[in-house]
Amino acid sequence: MSETKKIGNYRYRILALLMFATTINYFDRSIIGVMAPTLEKLFGWTNSDYANIMISFKIAYALGMLSMGGLIDRLGTKKGYTLSIAIWSFFGMLHALVRPGFSIIGFAAARFGLGFGEAGNFPAAIKTTAEWFPKKDRAFATGLFNAATSIGAIAAPFVVGWIVHENGKNWQIPFLITGALSAIWVFLWFRMYKKPEVHPKVTAEELAYIQEDSKVESEEKLPWKSVLDKRQTWAFGLAKITDAVWWFYLFWGAKFLSTTFDVNIKNIALPFFVIYILADGGSIFGGYLSGALMRKGWTINKARKITLLICALIILPVSFVAVTESKWLAIFLIGLAAAGHQAWSANIFTLVSDVFPKKATASVVGIGGMIGAVAGILADMALGSVLDQAGNSGYFWAFLIAGSCYLIILGLVHLLMPKMVPLDENLKPIKR
Repeated sequence: MSETKKIGNYRYRILALLMFATTINYFDRSIIGVMAPTLEKLFGWTNSDYANIMISFKIAYALGMLSMGGLIDRLGTKKGYTLSIAIWSFFGMLHALVRPGFSIIGFAAARFGLGFGEAGNFPAAIKTTAEWFPKKDRAFATGLFNAATSIGAIAAPFVVGWIVHENGKNWQIPFLITGALSAIWVFLWFRMYKKPEVHPKVTAEELAYIQEDSKVESEEKLPWKSVLDKRQTWAFGLAKITDAVWWFYLFWGAKFLSTTFDVNIKNIALPFFVIYILADGGSIFGGYLSGALMRKGWTINKARKITLLICALIILPVSFVAVTESKWLAIFLIGLAAAGHQAWSANIFTLVSDVFPKKATASVVGIGGMIGAVAGILADMALGSVLDQAGNSGYFWAFLIAGSCYLIILGLVHLLMPKMVPLDENLKPIKR
C-alpha cells in the first residue's frame, strides 16, 4: 500500500470507470437471457425464433467489432468509448417499445443496434488498460474490469425478479434502467478521462510506473488492414472463439435450467448469483495468477500460457452438466466453467497488449471479437435447430463442446504464436 500511495493511484479511478461501463454493458446484455422463458411464453416464440433474435445481436456485434475497434483507435479512447455506450443505451431502451404484433422483428432490430454499440466496450476498455497500466499489471486490471461482466449478469436476475411478474407484466422496465446509468457514466468519463501523460492528476512517479515497460509511441495512425497479415492477430481470434461458450451460458443458461430443473423467473436469481460470483472470482484470480508468475521471473509467454492451460483444465468438467440429475451440481459445474472462462478471457485480452503496440490494440481486439461473434452465431443456429428437433438432448452436445474446446484452441494458439515476440509501433518484431 505504501508504494501505491507514493507513486499515486489515479489509474485505479480509471479502472473503476471501466468496471462501471462493463457492468452496464452486461446488465443490458443479460436481461433478455434471464427473461427468455417468460418472453417465449408471452410472445409465442420457438427455440429457433429465440436463436434468430440472438443471432441478430451477434451479427451486429461482429460488424461492430470490426468497425468500432478501428474507430476507437482513430477517435481515441475518450470519444470512441462515449459513442459506443450512447449507441447501446439507445437501442437497449428501444426494446421497451416492442409490441406483440411484431415481437420477433422488433426484438431482432433492437438487439442488432444493441450488439453494434456494445461491440465497442472491450476494444475501448483493453486500449484504456494498455494506456494506464504496465504490462505486469494489465492481466490483473483486465481481470477486475472483466469481472464486472458477472456483476451485470448477477444484477439482471435480481432486478428482473423484483420488477417483472411471472406472466410478463412490467417486462419493459429493466430495459429502461440502463439509460440513466449510462448518462451518469458519460458525465464521469468526460470529467475524469485524459491520457495519463497529459492528465493533471497523474504524478510523475505514477506516469513513470505506467510507462516502465512500454515505449512512447508516435501519434501516427496505423491502417486497420495492417494487422490482418499478422499471425498474432489470428492467434487472438482463435482464442476468442470461446466467446460462443460464454454467450451460451449467458443467453441459454436460464432456458436450460428452466426446461431441465423447472427454474423460473422468480427463483433464478440464486442460481445465477452462484454461477456469476464464481465467474467473478475466476476473472480476478486468472488476472492475478499470470502477473504473480511474471513477478517470480517467468517470461510473459510462459506465464500467460500456463495460466491459460490451468483455465482450460478447470473448464473440462462442464462437459458432464447435461447428464447430471442434480440441479445444484449442474449449477456448480457451470459456475466453475464460467470462472475458468473469465480467467481465460482476462489473459487472452492481455495477449493483445503484450504483443501489439497501443495504437493497434483496439483494432486487434475488434477483429478477435468479430470472430467470437461469428462462432456464437453458428452455435445459436445449430443449438436452436437441434433443440426444436431433438428436445433437451441437444444440450448434451452443447456442454460437451463447451468443456473440451479450450484445450484444442490453446494448442492452436501456441502453434501460431509460440514465443509471443512483441511488435513495435510499425508492427515489426522487437529484437531482444
